[in-house]
Amino acid sequence: MSILQSILQYLSRATLLVIFFTLPSLSVAADTVRIGFVTTLTTPAGVIGTDMKNSVELALEHIGNRMGGLDVELIIEDDGFKPDIGKQKTDKLVKQDDVDFVTGFIWSHVLLASRQSALDAGKFLISANAGPSKMAGVLCHENFFSTSWQNDQTPMAMGQYLTQQGIKSLYIMAPNYAAGKDMVAGTESTFDGEVIGKDLTKWGADAQLDFSAELAKAKASGAEALFAFYPGKAGGAFIRQYQQAGLESEIPLYSVFTVDSISLPRFQEAGMSAVLGSKMTMFWSPDLDAPANRKFVSAYLEKHGKYPSFYGAQSYDAIMLIHSAVEAVGGNLDDKDGIRAALKAANFKSVRGPYTYGNNHMPIQNFYLREVVEDEAGRWTTRIVDTVFENHQDPYAAECKM
Repeated sequence: MSILQSILQYLSRATLLVIFFTLPSLSVAADTVRIGFVTTLTTPAGVIGTDMKNSVELALEHIGNRMGGLDVELIIEDDGFKPDIGKQKTDKLVKQDDVDFVTGFIWSHVLLASRQSALDAGKFLISANAGPSKMAGVLCHENFFSTSWQNDQTPMAMGQYLTQQGIKSLYIMAPNYAAGKDMVAGTESTFDGEVIGKDLTKWGADAQLDFSAELAKAKASGAEALFAFYPGKAGGAFIRQYQQAGLESEIPLYSVFTVDSISLPRFQEAGMSAVLGSKMTMFWSPDLDAPANRKFVSAYLEKHGKYPSFYGAQSYDAIMLIHSAVEAVGGNLDDKDGIRAALKAANFKSVRGPYTYGNNHMPIQNFYLREVVEDEAGRWTTRIVDTVFENHQDPYAAECKM
């Protein structure tokens, strides 16, 4: 080899090295969409998490477990009904599993404890249930979305209905935690009558389940109606004691998130007929006439032999919302701006029918009055009686600076 050839070969290798080390790093295209789902699968509240899990799995089945040409990996974590465990599980999903989306979250205090872990890591965080007021307002974030509601909205619809019915006095009962306080605030904000009594009871892993003293106070108050918010096991205990006290003939019950498709089969089995005819408000019902809802409810009934709950409906929508965003960017998970814009567009067939997002990424949607009835097969369920709010936006959107 000549001296000239050696010099040219050396320069060629050096040039290649310079090019290699100065080029920006090239990302390898993802072949999987990783979704972390945080819910409660243990403790008595696990019945809610099971309904959500069933619905998520059904949604993935309906899309062939594919999004934007990519396979979907679902990683489900149990928060044990505790904020610290929820945060630990979210940290695992973000740091160890490197998920693209974090969703689920039944409880407001668990979501509030976990939010920073997901959002600080640049992940998309989608609540399938919890809607604390702070996350709709001062803690709103460009990568946070909800497929449910802001906590105040459902009870706001109930307060509005009670006002429309001319009820002048109300007794309120709810658990003492973030969501419970939001539920009370929502009801009071639209109820024009007088709240003549209020009890906020102990919540958490050792939640109060004996409401005899509070129910006695409600009866003695002379209130025209009783409003209650007790999700999960507490709801069953509350309804049972309400009936045992013979209050259905003395102080009519109006509730939110207390009577649902999870609790109704148990109420029916126990013969708790006081719940028939009781009314509640919600953005969704199994009988809502939307194409996606008919498909979801019929498939759930066929697979599980019972109606899905609103928890399940919101979880099903969470998967379908993510699916719409990943499809919109053609499976390019590095296109964060494109994914964010697609999430905001909510361009998918929701079980609630079409809806939009506000500036704080909370749904703007209808809220309905529902009544507990018996269906043609003899199962207790709910049906829509009236529309209380149309295209309703939560009251904290004005506090969001996005």
